Amino acid sequence: MSAENVESVENSDKSKKTVSVSSIQVNPCQRGNPILKEIRNVPWEFVEGIVPDYILGNGCVALFLSLRYFTLQPNYIHDRLKALGSGNKLRVLLVLVDQKDPHFALNKLMRISILSELTLMLAWNNYEAAKVLETYKLYENKPPDMIMEKSGTQVHEKIMEALTSVKSISKTDASTLIGFFGTLEKMVGASIEDLSLCPGFGPQKAQRLHKVLHENFKRQT
Repeated sequence: MSAENVESVENSDKSKKTVSVSSIQVNPCQRGNPILKEIRNVPWEFVEGIVPDYILGNGCVALFLSLRYFTLQPNYIHDRLKALGSGNKLRVLLVLVDQKDPHFALNKLMRISILSELTLMLAWNNYEAAKVLETYKLYENKPPDMIMEKSGTQVHEKIMEALTSVKSISKTDASTLIGFFGTLEKMVGASIEDLSLCPGFGPQKAQRLHKVLHENFKRQT
């Protein structure tokens, strides 16, 4: 083998980057997507040669779609699904709702998702879209009971009921909060910044919850 060939092989080996299993693998076609700037709780890296837009774990992949782009190019998602194939256990279609009156387009995407066995996830801004990806990655190796509604303990049920009484806090949000902080004491003692780091929470939702947790519960007489 000549010196030039040896040098070529060495350069080729150097260019082969080891992909971290703890990172979200990102298709280079997503370069410039503003949601990448909002992914802050898990590492991510561009990986050449992958078909989905994001690989979130073993057998879990995601395609990203702007609703506005879908309206202009309705065949795009069909081409992506054809290229993706059916070799993954969980296929997520992450849709950014970025147009007014989205119902007609969303109905079409819902039908596509059902027929193609996709999990349809909606986000109304870049921050929410990033949190969806983060949540899938963060819970990749968590046991099912971490994201399933718990039952059997009266205290847990009361905490769930109290949290879901707060505007915009769903049962999923409440379960995530309990799993993230572990105890109500830690949750009450958390700052707005700490609450906003919880998967699925943005600054507004965190601020609203923080305000409720620190309100005076005594009735004014």
